[in-house]
Amino acid sequence: MSVFALDALDLAALLCSRVCHDVISPVGAIVNGLEVLEDEKDADMRAFAIDLIKKSAKTASARLQFCRLAFGAAGSAGASIDTGDAESVTRNLIADDRTKLDWQAARVLLPKNKVKMTLNLCLIAAACIPRGGVITVMIEGQDDLTTINVSARGTNPRLAHGVSALLAGTPETETVDAHGIQAYYTFLVARACGMTLEVEANAEGVSLRAAPAAPASAEVGEVAA
Repeated sequence: MSVFALDALDLAALLCSRVCHDVISPVGAIVNGLEVLEDEKDADMRAFAIDLIKKSAKTASARLQFCRLAFGAAGSAGASIDTGDAESVTRNLIADDRTKLDWQAARVLLPKNKVKMTLNLCLIAAACIPRGGVITVMIEGQDDLTTINVSARGTNPRLAHGVSALLAGTPETETVDAHGIQAYYTFLVARACGMTLEVEANAEGVSLRAAPAAPASAEVGEVAA
């Protein structure tokens, strides 16, 4: 069975849309806060606006830093990334009172695509537990034997419809929209790493696993972003 292929221009456009979607809300809140400061004289309202600007700027920064590693080039071809940096941007992204990140991976240098794949799996896991819970990240093995496990446990965990097919590179509708591009991109990064993705979802949670592909089906390359 042939693998679905998305036009490079469409891929770039959809990823840009995804990044814009992630940052437009906090940036809009910053603009609203600045407008309040311009027009409002009440001290309490000005204090509220300043607090809104600070929180929104922190959120926008966290999302952009995460997107830079998850979707961006992050160095030249073949570059490696410190998993400690990946953990840091992930913690900043999901930092709230409802969700806990249990990062069980040693701090090492990994090929950038494997780090990108880990971060994208974290995004998918976070979307499975909108009410909060625990996201666990495990990176085991070395070099071509590396495996990556990301799981989400929480209240009523749910993998969005169509995500499993997108992670396999076979979208159900033979097309990919802005809602599904991140999962499909995760498939592309996994394929570039010579890895395959496995998904298990049940009432207890969702588990995402990236493991080395069988030699006959591995397609090693570099995903440009």
